[in-house]
Amino acid sequence: MAGKPRVFVTRRWPAAVETGLTERFDAVLNTDDRPLAPEELRSALLSFDALLPTVTDAIGGRVLDLEAPRARIIANYGAGFGHIDLARARELGIAVTNTPDVLSDCTADLAMMLLLMVARRAGEGLREIAEHRWSGWRPTHMMGSRVSGKVLGIIGFGRIGQAVAQRAHHGFGMDIRVQNRSPVAPEVLARSGARQMDSVEALLPGCDFVTLHCPGGAQTRHLINAKRLALMKPGALLVNTARGEVVDEAALAHALCAGVLGGAGLDVFEREPCINPALRACPNLVMLPHLGSATLETREAMGFRVMANLEDFFSGQGPRDRIA
Repeated sequence: MAGKPRVFVTRRWPAAVETGLTERFDAVLNTDDRPLAPEELRSALLSFDALLPTVTDAIGGRVLDLEAPRARIIANYGAGFGHIDLARARELGIAVTNTPDVLSDCTADLAMMLLLMVARRAGEGLREIAEHRWSGWRPTHMMGSRVSGKVLGIIGFGRIGQAVAQRAHHGFGMDIRVQNRSPVAPEVLARSGARQMDSVEALLPGCDFVTLHCPGGAQTRHLINAKRLALMKPGALLVNTARGEVVDEAALAHALCAGVLGGAGLDVFEREPCINPALRACPNLVMLPHLGSATLETREAMGFRVMANLEDFFSGQGPRDRIA
């Protein structure tokens, strides 16, 4: 195409990435860094050659209710794409890409951090000190759960799930059991001594810890519900760094307050940034504000991966990370 492609960036990205975008493209940035309304996203699809959204931008419904968009590509900043209506994008002839690989390690690190925090009741300890309630060491004070040698169940054994398994098995000697929507190659399971289970129901009862790494979307909405929480071991711990909608938050809050679960760690929520009030009442819950990929190295790598996909696309090549 003549001239630089016009691209619209829906949120602020790391400075190095924004500089690269403005050098390579006719880029318009959301300098206010505010969430955009559906009408604004729809307008961008009509006015720009590319839309660069994030996980918080719902690209469906009213946004894609148009006939002749100018945009030819939606280059998503993130690995997950449950917030984009891929079928409708295909109908409109809009390519969609994501940023796999580059955020796996940091998200796996954070999942392990949440697992350890919940197991050792670190969130409760931090609050006790912050509120000046700590009265000193004593043998029965705030006893948690040992992690080393325990059984870890992983739901979703893609790149992030595999990275968690490596850390848990080789770092903490954990026994790894996995549930995945498709068969996992034996050599992949062998890297962490993992065993694949036939179903979520078969996985849950035998695990001391369960961590979620499955995609979001309609198929996995409330995958962890009251019925499945009841299958978990008494005192077991749950960690979610996948997507908020994978867990029924009302059922989780009830299980935590009733003592069905020993604790939980959440980095994602159903209605971000709104937090279910029932969750706030659970002392045995650690909550983080969606920090899974929040390191400078990873957030820059995600942005550069978006740029690589854009350069592929506008040079007439197939984007390396095309998903629709």
